[in-house]
Amino acid sequence: MTTALTTSDLTGTYTLDPAHTRLGFTARHAMVTKVRGSFETFEGSVHLDFEDPTKSTVTLSFDLASVTTGQPQRDDHLRTSDFFDAATHPKATFVSTSVKPVDDDNFELTGDLTIKDVTHPVTVTWEHTGTAKDPYGNLRAGFEGKASLSRKDWGLTYNAALETGGVLISDKVNLEFDVSAIKSA
Repeated sequence: MTTALTTSDLTGTYTLDPAHTRLGFTARHAMVTKVRGSFETFEGSVHLDFEDPTKSTVTLSFDLASVTTGQPQRDDHLRTSDFFDAATHPKATFVSTSVKPVDDDNFELTGDLTIKDVTHPVTVTWEHTGTAKDPYGNLRAGFEGKASLSRKDWGLTYNAALETGGVLISDKVNLEFDVSAIKSA
């Protein structure tokens, strides 16, 4: 016999599950293709209020040195002062400032993204993909999110001109999130 979960059962503090969460990005390379990457080391907590989503909050921290694109030379370059300067600025953070419900499963989460001591607001559109008890008795909530930003806003301005016109790396970066969060006991 299964019991339906109520909004009161679901409301609470959740921790991101790093084994089932992806903090990713894509950017155009050489004007013709996309480079996909992610941050492998991060931590985050979410207070979800299913009765009043506007009271939900998110705090996220990710290690800039953990960037991976599947190409070690590019990853090493991303860690330098040309991009993240991970030796001087090891972490980036996101702290939510507001949540706006769009409908029952979609909402806009706005918060302050800080990279290299530069902070700007970012709005992420989220879809709540479900909640379930896993085989270990943990209550999980799933979300998918996306946002676009201009990397220049955070001082990430490295680039190179292409002989055929255009630039090597697009200014626009698309953020992509696949999140599985576990409710704290």
